[in-house]
Amino acid sequence: MTNHPKPLNSPFKVLIASLAGTTIEFFDFYVYATAAVLVFPTLFFPSSDPTSAMLQSFATFSIAFFARPIGAMVFGHFGDRIGRKATLVAALLTMGISTVVIGLLPGFKQIGVFAPLLLSLCRFGQGFGLGGEWGGAVLLATENAPEGKRSWYGMFPQLGAPVGLFLSSGIFWVLLHFISQDDLLSWGWRIPFISSIVLIAVGLWMRLSITETPEFQKTLETEERVKVPLAEIFRRHKRSLFLGTFVAMVTFVLFYIATAYLMSYNVKVRHIPFLDALAIQIFSSISFGVFIPLSGKLSERFGRRAVLIGTTVLIGAFSFLLPVLLGGSETGILLFAVIAMALMGMTYAPIGTALAAPFPTSVRYTGASMTFNLAGIVGASLAPYAATWLQGHYGLSYVGYYLLAASVITLLCILASRKGEV
Repeated sequence: MTNHPKPLNSPFKVLIASLAGTTIEFFDFYVYATAAVLVFPTLFFPSSDPTSAMLQSFATFSIAFFARPIGAMVFGHFGDRIGRKATLVAALLTMGISTVVIGLLPGFKQIGVFAPLLLSLCRFGQGFGLGGEWGGAVLLATENAPEGKRSWYGMFPQLGAPVGLFLSSGIFWVLLHFISQDDLLSWGWRIPFISSIVLIAVGLWMRLSITETPEFQKTLETEERVKVPLAEIFRRHKRSLFLGTFVAMVTFVLFYIATAYLMSYNVKVRHIPFLDALAIQIFSSISFGVFIPLSGKLSERFGRRAVLIGTTVLIGAFSFLLPVLLGGSETGILLFAVIAMALMGMTYAPIGTALAAPFPTSVRYTGASMTFNLAGIVGASLAPYAATWLQGHYGLSYVGYYLLAASVITLLCILASRKGEV
């Protein structure tokens, strides 16, 4: 059993610092996802037909997921070499500045093809920053956890996802109560992106108020740092990297079907008003947030592995309900969103601790970040695009089969992992 150094930060400070950072990061990330459906097809890809414009918008959305492993490598290297705290501050600034710049970009009518190119560059910056944020936030929580409380502490930063989703959907919902849809397309869409600068300031203040995690401090004192953490990962921890990537796969597929794809489906296919589509997403984010702490408690009691296996089986079963609920009334769509995000909360709460667990402290930032962000490529980068394409060519049942396939792959990898690897 590993002896844990005494935590230097209070539980409250750890909670707020890890939650505040991930909330800001995911707010920035989801503001883009919402705008990719509601705004960007019109402003940045106006020369295409509506379906092609939506697919092009989702293509820029996917860029961030390919940038995230690069961010994980870069920030992970410095996180394992110089410390968690300084690296988390740099990741937050990278993500935040990219988001604010998006809010200042001219559209296609002003600068032509340079508009989508600059949008893609900023989206890359968002992904690059988030690639370094998530792993560090999880380690900030788990490396400050008392013995036996890692799954519970590891749940703290995961709460940033539903809070960020709630705030990003909520700000568009509020805007549409005060301005017209035309005004939103003209200038209102910029407000969520530019307002992110306030959240960045809050996040920086919180991050700068904490001390280095005690476990990393111990590696500094004993000079156990690895010179090139990424090389060490590929030399000694390839199995953990591979299995972890696919253990997290269904988490990403489920989330982006239930958010980005569902928003597109509701607005473009079912012609549900923007406000109602946003309200569905807001309600589902509440379900997401409620089930994360519940799953955290269950993981402490029954183990992360058991919770992940049970939830993955439920997601596979739920995939058969997808065409029934989405093909029905607006009430059915709301029910789909709420159930999907409840299952998301159940799988998302323990996934951070599970992905970090197999890696030693000296390479944990790099290992956890790389695993999570490679899972983002296989599970999330093409999920809205693939689901939109499958639904358009073969129908909703095939979107369900896509989710089912992801759950089967994830279940097999959980079962293939050894004790301590998940």
